[in-house]
Amino acid sequence: MKKILFPTDFSEVANNAFVHALGLAKLVHGELILLHTYELPIIDNQFAPQNYQVLFDSLELSNFERFKDEVPKLRAIAEEHHFEHIQLSHMILDGDLLYNIKEIIKKDKIDYVVMGTSGANGWKEAFLGTNTGEAIVNLSVPVLSIPKDCIFTKIETIGFTTRYREKDKEALRQVIKIAKATNAKVKCLYVKTKTTDITEATFEDWKEQFKNDPVTFFVIPNEEVKESISEFIIHQEIDVLAMLTYKRSFFESLFSSSFTEKMSYNSDVPILALH
Repeated sequence: MKKILFPTDFSEVANNAFVHALGLAKLVHGELILLHTYELPIIDNQFAPQNYQVLFDSLELSNFERFKDEVPKLRAIAEEHHFEHIQLSHMILDGDLLYNIKEIIKKDKIDYVVMGTSGANGWKEAFLGTNTGEAIVNLSVPVLSIPKDCIFTKIETIGFTTRYREKDKEALRQVIKIAKATNAKVKCLYVKTKTTDITEATFEDWKEQFKNDPVTFFVIPNEEVKESISEFIIHQEIDVLAMLTYKRSFFESLFSSSFTEKMSYNSDVPILALH
């Protein structure tokens, strides 16, 4: 059974992403692990009040009580969306979010991580220098990032950006597997610039290898790669965009304000970051 880690702060953004996490769990026949983290204040023992341990205990208890109160609400959300059959487990940990995520991935052999973002402005904040950005770029497993206003619906079309490198084929196979589980189609995009070094023979090789899969290949000549991807999402009615993160600077640049402004013309779509 696949394991999906879902970090949450119980916010509205996180609760919306929770529904998408449940949907992914259904698709991959997986279980969902809820993670809530908190950080205790750092106090120098030399200047700490004598009762600082009481303070720490109080903060830990407060976080635990909140966690205990919020979990039933998440179960209610699952029932509301007919995902009550999804297996759920829970973790509450002290410490840095990214560190805890990495440790859980290693210890529990996590297959996917699902996280919420704050929408148009949140895209940039999430991808540039924050814990979420570090998670999406650096984690060893696929990360599904959900914009705050993205309503969960059946996935009918998955977009996949590629440079037609040999290592991209395995990522495309992962996407095809998800697509087949939901009877979706995959639209594979390559933006061809003046510096393109991919030959026509490479295009034909990919088409031949995936001819029996629900994949359509698109080659768009354009020097503006980011804008081409944005327009592709809109015009091809992409429900989820799968992307490889092998070049961090390019991946991060896709979420600058100009890109998200164009995406805001249509509803924001989830991003599946593959490594």
